[in-house]
Amino acid sequence: MGTAEDGARTAGRAAGGTAVRERRGSADAWGVTVLGACAGWALLTAAGRDARPEGVLLAVLAVAAGYATGRIAGAVLPVAAPAVGALAGLWLALGVPDATAGPRLDAPLGHAGATAALLALSAGAACCAAWAASAPLPRLALRLLAAGAAVAAAVQGSVAGCLACAGVLLCSLAAARMPHRGLALAGPAAAVAAAAALAWAVAEDALPEGLAASAEGQLGAYRILLWRDAAGLAGHDLLLGTGPGRFGELSPTAAGTLASDGRPHSAALQQAAEQGLVGVALLAAACVWVLYALWRSPRGTPVVLSAGVALAAVGVLASAGNALSFTAVTVGVGALAGVATARPLGGDGSEGGAGGEGGEDR
Repeated sequence: MGTAEDGARTAGRAAGGTAVRERRGSADAWGVTVLGACAGWALLTAAGRDARPEGVLLAVLAVAAGYATGRIAGAVLPVAAPAVGALAGLWLALGVPDATAGPRLDAPLGHAGATAALLALSAGAACCAAWAASAPLPRLALRLLAAGAAVAAAVQGSVAGCLACAGVLLCSLAAARMPHRGLALAGPAAAVAAAAALAWAVAEDALPEGLAASAEGQLGAYRILLWRDAAGLAGHDLLLGTGPGRFGELSPTAAGTLASDGRPHSAALQQAAEQGLVGVALLAAACVWVLYALWRSPRGTPVVLSAGVALAAVGVLASAGNALSFTAVTVGVGALAGVATARPLGGDGSEGGAGGEGGEDR
């Protein structure tokens, strides 16, 4: 009787492992397809125009390289890899000025959002490492590192970065009480969608008068003028847009500013202006792919949610800034997603006592 039961359990575990590998394989295949489509569409919309798709291609390559590196490092060193990544993000944000160099607008995002995004990614990586650690002392030290990212953002004068890091840390601490990762991931996804919709509403001047005045006070008149130029350019060619890298020369606001970097400082509006609605759809598909990969991740739910909140913070920052225009940020986004979806060698992915295979809770 015992032998038969043991055989049934072994067969069940083997079948379950095969199903998990198939689900993870579908997420990886979807990611390759989406990233390939983003690169292909950038080349298509640049054909026959004086466009510059190199920036889009570099961003796609950076995300893919970061994701592959994160998957490998997260499998081999589930604690050390994200911890080193957190320290690297802090170093890039605070110790390497060229990492976030470029024209800086008077806006609450600080350094055009790049510093805030790097610090949010650092906090997310530290929280992932903390949940992967088994000993109490390293876990406490890694959470103090995440708190240090919020303090560093405050010292740098980045209100958005401070709020993002604090939000990542608080959500990570609460992640152990969230047994259903699918519902928990819906919150960060809704925040990113709401931020993009708000930016679009501001660009189209669709907000009520009082709310519009408040938005202008927070974002600055110059940024709103850039957004309205982007919405106007998107209306000229809804399908193909104006071509990658052409916003700076076609936007009256950007062309008339000596310190302009040629970007509208909103990822969704830049996609709409330069690559049309198809480009916006591909950007949304990339976000959905990351969420799907996190949902199917074999890592514990606290690790997945910590990474998901940090990535959502970058998405919110990118809705009102040019954070995704910096290679350090795009590499960090891919690396954090890779670490959170890697299967540690010799482990079952159930860190922190919560979470389970492929999004099923234990």
